Amino acid sequence: MALIKKFRIKKFKDNKTALELKEVSMFYNKRQILNNLNLIINKQEILGMLGPNGVGKSTIFHIITGLKDPSFGKVLINGFDCTKLPIYERATKFKIGYVPQYGGLIQDLSLLENLNLVGEIHIKENELRKNKIDKIISQFEFDPLLKIKAKHLSGGQKKKLVIGMALINDPTILLLDEPFAALDILTIKMLQEIIVNLQSLENITVVICDHQARDLLSCVDRAIVLSNGKIIASGSPDEIIQDSSAKSAYFGDEFKIN
Repeated sequence: MALIKKFRIKKFKDNKTALELKEVSMFYNKRQILNNLNLIINKQEILGMLGPNGVGKSTIFHIITGLKDPSFGKVLINGFDCTKLPIYERATKFKIGYVPQYGGLIQDLSLLENLNLVGEIHIKENELRKNKIDKIISQFEFDPLLKIKAKHLSGGQKKKLVIGMALINDPTILLLDEPFAALDILTIKMLQEIIVNLQSLENITVVICDHQARDLLSCVDRAIVLSNGKIIASGSPDEIIQDSSAKSAYFGDEFKIN
């Protein structure tokens, strides 16, 4: 954690709400995944979601983006009820960006072609689109990779590309599903720096779920632990690993950040 701490901004102070899940429940074939869940995510916060497999982390992302409708409850973005809004309207009107664990790009297109494809969907003005894509190329140091097909990129390069594609629409809230999965240590550190820079330089609210607990806790302001469809613990990285409920349901007694 010490390596990332020097990149982190000071403790989050703005308590304005960016996104709220209000009394959300979700059922799959009579099996309850989320149970009357309440969650507030603040503007410019980096929030981490932790919990065992099947606890509902990805389901929360799907409900936020509009991929799935909750069985009960509401999704509020900047105070507006978006529960019934379609995916496209949430992405455009409320600037929700989503980076899935798998996919998110077209393998047979080059890196630049993938960026251009998303750019043409979201930005109609040619000059604005070119400027935005040029900014992302510079920001992510994509210049040597522009002509390489996505299927030939490394795992870390693909993840950077999908994040870059998600930023073309200037999201105010960015959801990252398992961004550290199957990556080497140096690539994870690179992504952690990118995530913190999205918060500190781009003023983006970032929500991450990942099974790599130490890597997640190294770059978030606050984390929650989910169990049995509910949030059982919430706090800073240091607070969350000391929480007795979080220890019992997820971390165990021996877990340490350092």
